[in-house]
Amino acid sequence: MQRPGKRISKMHDKKTMMTGKISDNRSVAPGHFLMRLRLPSSFATPAPGQFVMIRAAAQGEPLLARPLSVFDFHRYPDHCVLELLYRVAGRGTALFSGMRPGDEATVLGPLGRGFTLPAGIRRTLLVAGGVGVAPLHFLIRSGLPTVRGQSPGAATFYLGAKSRDLLTGVEGLGGRCDLRICTDDGSRGHCGPVTDLLKRDIDDCDPKETVVFACGPAPMIRVLEPLLKDTLIPCQVSLEERMACGIGACLGCAIAVGGPGRKTEYRKVCEDGPVFDLRDILPVAPFDSREGCI
Repeated sequence: MQRPGKRISKMHDKKTMMTGKISDNRSVAPGHFLMRLRLPSSFATPAPGQFVMIRAAAQGEPLLARPLSVFDFHRYPDHCVLELLYRVAGRGTALFSGMRPGDEATVLGPLGRGFTLPAGIRRTLLVAGGVGVAPLHFLIRSGLPTVRGQSPGAATFYLGAKSRDLLTGVEGLGGRCDLRICTDDGSRGHCGPVTDLLKRDIDDCDPKETVVFACGPAPMIRVLEPLLKDTLIPCQVSLEERMACGIGACLGCAIAVGGPGRKTEYRKVCEDGPVFDLRDILPVAPFDSREGCI
């Protein structure tokens, strides 16, 4: 179980639904877009790891909103700006990619439970694959090293993608952490999965002073469990999961949790997560067509 700790920033349980106006929606990689949405100042500041449900305000389809993790957030005196990174993987995100500045979108959030900083942490390892970079990018941008009073070098960010042209979020991480890049085809950085580099470093980490934060595809998450099993290093995982409502009503995002010697129970990713202790979740089943990073 995870050691007692504190939230990276204040967690807001109050859900608000409001309409925002798109200020930018640009392609940042093949099939990947970064949307900037201007919202009223009354929108609560999300904590790293939380997400929103979003749908185009002027379109009858898709009927259901889509869950997207917060990539970044900026607050100004009279408004705030929400940044969302997404990959086009279905009808909903295809519609999002066609939206232009001035178009309106309905946003429900911030939702879910985010990351917790265990007590006594001096070294942070962040592991992201694909659009799983979004919540961890927000975590670093929210001032994780400042919270710990440590230098940026105390945080190591392992970022992976299939190829260099699919790497996203790199420019926002510069100077804030020790960035290690991996690509499946070797076109940039280490050739292979991010867990290769993590495996090299993990033995040098003090489990009492280290925490791992992760978000990425199911194969990556499945590798993390045996890699960290005997280290006693706490690991929090933001799960990518399909959702219909985002508020725990439909039960469509329920996952099995348990662990050695514990009874299997079910938790709702949208309400009890999306961040879970890696050792609490049962084997992650593979699935495709992820649209955001939830």
